[in-house]
Amino acid sequence: MSDQNQVLSVSRLVSLLKETVEDNFVQVAVEAEISNLARPASGHLYFTLKDDSAQLRAVLFKPSARLLKFDPESGLQVICRGHVTLYPQRGDVQMVVEAMEPVGAGSLQLAFEQLKARLAAEGLFAASRKHEIPSYPQTVGVVTSASGAAIHDILRVLRRQAGGLEVLIWPVRVQGDAAASEIAVAIEELDRRENIDVLIVGRGGGSLEDLWAFNEEIVARAIAASHTPIISAVGHEVDFTIADFVADLRAATPTSAAELAVKGRLELEAHLDQLKFRLACQVESRLDLLKERIFGLRRRLVSPERQIEIWRHRFEELVGRLSRSGKYILEQKSSGIATLAARLDLLSPLKTLERGYSIVKKADGCVVRRSAQVSTGESLLVKFARGEARVKVEETGN
Repeated sequence: MSDQNQVLSVSRLVSLLKETVEDNFVQVAVEAEISNLARPASGHLYFTLKDDSAQLRAVLFKPSARLLKFDPESGLQVICRGHVTLYPQRGDVQMVVEAMEPVGAGSLQLAFEQLKARLAAEGLFAASRKHEIPSYPQTVGVVTSASGAAIHDILRVLRRQAGGLEVLIWPVRVQGDAAASEIAVAIEELDRRENIDVLIVGRGGGSLEDLWAFNEEIVARAIAASHTPIISAVGHEVDFTIADFVADLRAATPTSAAELAVKGRLELEAHLDQLKFRLACQVESRLDLLKERIFGLRRRLVSPERQIEIWRHRFEELVGRLSRSGKYILEQKSSGIATLAARLDLLSPLKTLERGYSIVKKADGCVVRRSAQVSTGESLLVKFARGEARVKVEETGN
């Protein structure tokens, strides 16, 4: 350090202060509240760290800012790690922040909540923009790790419950720095294929860090832009990611996702099985009824000879009845004829003639009933009960 009587320039003094500060504060951690946050086009972050009685200028350069999992904002309580320097032009002490994490909730959890709120405000979670999962898919696309447990669970369910279904697997990394971009590209590429009916996007369980690729904005945007319906299947039932909120349908596990993808096919097959069972029951019932009818007919069935004998007896019985009926009818008719003949005989003119009467007719055939009808000398025909005679009128009287 210079002698107290030595006169220093401002530049020299600031330089000495800078060396002292930088040598003594090479790596420090500071808990403070962010205020006056500025985001210039350069990508650096400029802000003030403060507590109740002091404040310190700070900067987070772009390379370090890009590594943050959350979005810093004024009013946020954070722990900053980095080194302290002095800015010569202003003589200001400044902390160069190399890492930052929120106090309380972890940085990942905070980043999750921030992105969730922003995308929700944009309407990406709205039910109105979600696609309906097809009931009878023919081809299912799967975006997941080729070596994880998820792909085996998905394939096992699809093979067991939906035989003949075509499955297209697009293997990706599901954790790590490059995972999010790979997942987004896979979704975009499969969405361009017209033969894909539904997509399953996911992975098996893990920590928040392990599942983080499915919380990245690039993945959320790819899911939201997809025209192909997407089922998310990330982690276990208790795990929720941003992808789950954006997806058209969220499945608790990869196994559940596969079941949901072919749910319509399974319901159709179950309905067909029910119809087949009902049809089989109806056919069996009908057959039982026909068997009973056949059995009854067999009991009533007799041999041809026996049947002929029955018919012969019936024929003879009918002939006898017909003969008796004919004789009865003939007797009835004969009796009726005799009665009519007797009545006719009583009314016959011949019967009157037999009692001594006669019928007198003129030459023209007219019956003479009065003497005024004839004249003297007229020839008449007299009919007796037996025979007839011609007479001539000699005299007429009243």
